[in-house]
Amino acid sequence: MARREGHPGIALTVIAACQLMVVLDATIVNIALPHIQDALKFSTTDLTWVISAYTLTFGGLLLLGARAGDILGRRRVFMAGILLFTFASLLGGFAQEPWQLLAARALQGVGGAIASPTSLALITTTFPEGPERNRAFGVFAAVSAGGGAIGLLAGGMLTDWLDWRWVLFVNVPIGVLIASLAPLYINESERHPGRFDITGALTSTAGMASLVYGFIRASENGWRDGLTLGSFGAAAVLLLAFVLTEMRAKEPITPLRMFADRNRWGTYVVMLSLAAAMFGMFFYIVLFVQDVLGYSAIKAGLAFLPVTVAIAVGAGLSQHFLPRLGPRPFMMAGSGLVLIGLVWQTFIRPDSSYLGGVLGPMLVFGFGMGLNFVTVTVTAVSGVAQHEAGAASGLLNAMQQVGGSLGLSILTTVFASAAKDETKKQLPKFLAHGSPQQKAHFAKTHQLPTPWGHEVLAHGISTAFVPAAAMAGAAFLTAWLVIRVRKSDLDSLAGVAGPGIG
Repeated sequence: MARREGHPGIALTVIAACQLMVVLDATIVNIALPHIQDALKFSTTDLTWVISAYTLTFGGLLLLGARAGDILGRRRVFMAGILLFTFASLLGGFAQEPWQLLAARALQGVGGAIASPTSLALITTTFPEGPERNRAFGVFAAVSAGGGAIGLLAGGMLTDWLDWRWVLFVNVPIGVLIASLAPLYINESERHPGRFDITGALTSTAGMASLVYGFIRASENGWRDGLTLGSFGAAAVLLLAFVLTEMRAKEPITPLRMFADRNRWGTYVVMLSLAAAMFGMFFYIVLFVQDVLGYSAIKAGLAFLPVTVAIAVGAGLSQHFLPRLGPRPFMMAGSGLVLIGLVWQTFIRPDSSYLGGVLGPMLVFGFGMGLNFVTVTVTAVSGVAQHEAGAASGLLNAMQQVGGSLGLSILTTVFASAAKDETKKQLPKFLAHGSPQQKAHFAKTHQLPTPWGHEVLAHGISTAFVPAAAMAGAAFLTAWLVIRVRKSDLDSLAGVAGPGIG
């Protein structure tokens, strides 16, 4: 396939813009969550689906999207993913009911799963091997790493200056522009024969969705609820069907042999555990700084920027010293710091200030995550045959997305239980001292007003960080007991950079 000449800068801009749009979509929506909750009347537990609906379909279909690019042509699939993502963003911006927004978010995840894996692969199609391609990979990595911070700021500005709906509408003109420029400046790849593992993709995604729904349902209706038990049962059946499908498939979407190497499966467990803690931390701290500390959306976005800097510093250190020391020390140190940060966050109280109760643990958490991002990416693909490197890295990204959804649902179950208990404690105080207007509002909404409501929210959040800390502990133990990299393996790590935070 002949390469397009003359406009490599425009081609790279188109590819990087796609990656930026997909990466920042989680954080740009995160900042708007309190406003979405008020506008569409989400409960705090149901609000988690605004994040999980996106991450579940994105993570569950990521490997299928990569396979589609190989079989159908990467540019063609890239454009299809962008257009689907753009259309879903438009639908989400116009949502009037919670289910409409959740359906749009799930569709966004499908579009992201189609576009994201092909965007990285398109660099190899568009840029010749050597310095030019290396520079393109560097830009791609920088965009991936910086997308979270950009999303926080953009989400705050759009929500405060316009409306929460613009965190979704903003994707529309960008997506249309990317789809228009792609056929003009990006090369099409050669099509390779192969099969789609549709059954594997659907059973894995549906199984994880059922599992997440079971936890969230339990948070509101209890563990003996029929739908709760049915969801867990369906999850078990679907995930078992997924494993059996992958064992028999000629071209499985998830090659189970990837789990044969202890370093690789250990790395997947570390990523799953840390992502589970990370998604929950961001979700609940966003609620705390806006609903308890009273921060505006822009101020909340700025409040998270130091975490992004801490992540970048940790990632830079690990990348520099990784070839010399190997991955295990960084995984252990990083997971240990994440654990310390989350334990620190269990002490959050309604009177905690940003500087005294939020910033410190977030910086420790962020630096620990930074030590891990490059490390787990490199270890996941180390020793893998070149034709399987995409599957190994794609599976790691899927672990991050699916782990985040699962972790957030578990934290939400704990949050809801703790919030109910604290509401029972605060209710007599409210009835004794609340005004008639406040009592009338409580009768309609069943939500305690300030200051009693702040007590409930802060107690629920601090308790939710207990299982988050346990997840970080699981990552630390896995790094300590499972990861074993020989001295001879370190040569393959030299000069390898991870793709950043995705």
